[in-house]
Amino acid sequence: MAKRNVLLIVVDQWRADCLPALGTPHLRTPNIDRLCSAGVTFSNNVAVCVPCGPARASMYTGQYLMNHRQVQNWVPLDRRHVTLPQAARALGHDPALIGYTTTPPDPRTTSADDPRLTSMGDVMEGWRPVGEFGPDHDHYFGWLAQQGYKLPEIRQDIWLPDGLDVLPGATDLPSRVPSDLSDSAYFTTRALEYLMGRGGKPFFLHLGYYRPHPPFVASAPFHAMYRPQDMPPPVRAASTEAEAAQHPLLAYHLGRSRQANYFQRGEGLSAELTDAQIAQMRATYYGMISEVDAQLGRVFAWMDDAQAWDDTLVIFTSDHGEQLGDHHLLGKLGYFDESYRVPLVIVAPQAEAARGGVVAAPVENIDLMPTIIDWLGGTPPDAIDGRSLLPFLHGQTPADWRDALHYEYDFRNVHATNAEDVLGIAMDDASLMVVQDAAFKYVHFTTLPPLLFDLLADPAQLTNRADDPAYADIVRRYAQKALSWRMRHTDRGLTRYRATPRGLEHRSADGTACRVGERGG
Repeated sequence: MAKRNVLLIVVDQWRADCLPALGTPHLRTPNIDRLCSAGVTFSNNVAVCVPCGPARASMYTGQYLMNHRQVQNWVPLDRRHVTLPQAARALGHDPALIGYTTTPPDPRTTSADDPRLTSMGDVMEGWRPVGEFGPDHDHYFGWLAQQGYKLPEIRQDIWLPDGLDVLPGATDLPSRVPSDLSDSAYFTTRALEYLMGRGGKPFFLHLGYYRPHPPFVASAPFHAMYRPQDMPPPVRAASTEAEAAQHPLLAYHLGRSRQANYFQRGEGLSAELTDAQIAQMRATYYGMISEVDAQLGRVFAWMDDAQAWDDTLVIFTSDHGEQLGDHHLLGKLGYFDESYRVPLVIVAPQAEAARGGVVAAPVENIDLMPTIIDWLGGTPPDAIDGRSLLPFLHGQTPADWRDALHYEYDFRNVHATNAEDVLGIAMDDASLMVVQDAAFKYVHFTTLPPLLFDLLADPAQLTNRADDPAYADIVRRYAQKALSWRMRHTDRGLTRYRATPRGLEHRSADGTACRVGERGG
């Protein structure tokens, strides 16, 4: 097989509508625009769970949350799952990682004193870190110090705006760190070191960026690139009280989400941000996006010089979205689209048929792992729930492709929340799942009331129709869809194997059977 490289670009907390091709025409991202023109943009793509750790576990195992069960950032990932880097290694590749995966190790494979079990996550098995960020950001802070930057006593205060001691909310002031020393610059520098160091050998690089993840502050000149008055207004009910009346979980989040999670030294509830603060926050968020785009330009310039585009699969995506004031919320949580819809652009060599096109078919981040393994010439593990997207890159839509989106959220009390106590539910009942197509969105809870949104009549998802008698049959049908989906995707890691008088046999998805150890088995 000819040389095949992989460049997997994973940004953090980047909403799907923050692509000029998908709803934000005034956003300045010339380098990502270049990807959209050279490849395929998937306009209907979701992360199948939130927050970071679970979303990345799904992306890198190709499995739904209900199967990999890393339900929160602090929950370990079972080592029995085959990860993307492990599958790539089995094909002879050496997957390098810049950034992070937020993956605590399986405690059954180490000791209780392992320092990796003292924070929300470490690097997933199989990756070779070449520019780690880590839960404490030690590598980045060390790089800053090496560049001569004087770190404050509280190192995270580098993300305070320049000239302010306390950040009361969104700000129009630049970060204390200049753009050439930003975390985005750090990741890019590490990427170029790795790529240039390969000396023409094949590469497999996970290039992660922290932005536009909070704290919401951008380096100059990106902090002033967009005007607050030009920002789209948030989609939300007229008041937090009206929003909270929709569902107990939404009321819980509105009553506990704090600005300190999004602004260094922020104060008060997120829902208390004024319209002016939300507009400035959005302008800052766009600035952070443009800063990442500018750094990607450095990477793409190297690819031009190295003539690497002709043998590299390039994927641009995010782990999850961001509420950004919609429904009076910040962050990634709950059941609204803004937390789950993420950008996905794929550029593949010799894929001319769909170049520059937009695919509206329902796509989920579990599809990335099988896509990459397929591109590398391998066969994805039986246990995965996703499917390869390569046919779409050649202008083909599989006849049996999914007709709906599916995603999950587990909000149990793990280290940082008290949802079960407030909502009066058991730990294993603190979860929801969504089935969503173009017409309806059904949200099923284990014990809390369900939700149904009529997306054609109510695209903003402000009115719950689950208790409306006129929608009773629709609720029933979508609840059945949810049950069928779970039954279809229940863990099947060994279900395609069987013992026979000839020995262990494996049956592939197309029904072909062969004895394990024989050609194709």
